[in-house]
Formats: sequence, C-alpha cells, structure tokens
Amino acid sequence: MNPATLESFPDTHYHADARLVTWHPRGVLDDELLDRVANFVELEEQIADAPFNRFTDFDHLTDIRLKIGHVFQVTGRHGASYVGAPVKSALCCKWIVGFGIARLYEELMKGAAIEVRAFHHPKEAADWLGVPEEILLPPT
Repeated sequence: MNPATLESFPDTHYHADARLVTWHPRGVLDDELLDRVANFVELEEQIADAPFNRFTDFDHLTDIRLKIGHVFQVTGRHGASYVGAPVKSALCCKWIVGFGIARLYEELMKGAAIEVRAFHHPKEAADWLGVPEEILLPPT
C-alpha cells in the first residue's frame, strides 16, 4: 500500500500481515466520497504487489446521500476493471440504510472477481474474511 495514498483517507488502515484494507468512514457518504474511495481502491489494485481483501464499516456514518444511478455506475466500472486474483470485500452495518447500501453493492458485484458480502456484525465479517475480529474494529 502506498503510504501517501493512505494518508488521504485517515479512516483507512492497511494490515499487511492479513493483506487487508479496513475503512471506517465517518460523516456523510455521498457521491464525491464514493468516487474518491473507488479511485483510491482502483489505484491501489493497480500498484499492489499482491491482491488484498477489504472491510468497510458503515456504522459511524451520520448520513448516506448517494444517487442510486451513480452507485450503479461506480460499481459497474469497478467490477469490470478489476483483473487481479479473486478477493473479498466485506461491508458491515447495523443500521438498516447502511446495510441496504451494502446489500445493493453485494448484488451489483455478483459475478465479479471481487466477492462482496454484507454483514450486520464485525464478527461475521471476520469469520468470512478469515481474520481476527479485533483487526476489524475502528482504531481508538
């Protein structure tokens, strides 16, 4: 992972031993932030020396303001552009709107090399990713 790129996402952490990027966004998830994150992940996929799994925790968002058409566009672009070895992307949220967005992403990514699953609890995501639950908890 490129340290300079990671600095632009303070709620993002790379766990080298697990080949896992965790993201704990705060505030509002809108189209602009979605674009920034998609660009960040796509850039890292191109320069990484090996594939990496992903974990996103939506529980600290205060609002979600996404245009559904934009979500389809970004997902379609990312699903089609990824050419690496299969990876996993776990999205976690306890509240209904965030979980709904996670499920939408899961459905839109079906058939892509990036296997996406939505979870209500980090423990479930940790089991699926094969990592300890502690690695998925937000930094303090």
